[in-house]
Amino acid sequence: MEPNLSPLFSYFQKHLPLSKEAENAISEHCSVLHIKKNTDLQTIGQTCKTIYFINKGIARIYYFKDGVDITESFSFENNIIARVESLFTGKPSRKAIQALEDCEVIAINSTQLFKLYDTYPEIERLFRLIFESAYVSTVERIESLQFHSAEERYNALMKESPDVLKRVPLKNIASYLGITQVSLSRIRGIK
Repeated sequence: MEPNLSPLFSYFQKHLPLSKEAENAISEHCSVLHIKKNTDLQTIGQTCKTIYFINKGIARIYYFKDGVDITESFSFENNIIARVESLFTGKPSRKAIQALEDCEVIAINSTQLFKLYDTYPEIERLFRLIFESAYVSTVERIESLQFHSAEERYNALMKESPDVLKRVPLKNIASYLGITQVSLSRIRGIK
């Protein structure tokens, strides 16, 4: 039975419409995975060779600093998650990807995907646009930590992902915002 890849191609469509041939070529390197809550899709020290599209659920990228679990980012339904620095350098990542809920993801084999670039320049262009967008988001995230207060970061997260409080543990939200859970409780109490 063919996996349902239509949400993935709808996501691609937002960035760049693909020909049917290009879609079929990508489809050959996709598989649907069901990941249990709190399971790592990729562990720390693993080299990233897969791009994940989240059909259902939430995942996060996290790492440890001085023994403390820190959330770098969240990815919700209809978004891609990958350890891009590892994907491009071929080096093991110091970060992991974890399912925060039971997830259904479409896994794209990046080695095979990148081989399609020469045959289908539109695929290369699509992923360049996706990775450029991800880069801009990363820069915006760094700048929010540099220039915005914890309360401003909290408000921005609530605006961007209103149901995050219902779906993500507070400890992960606090570490993502760069604050303690006590500070997060105080900010939430002001609301």
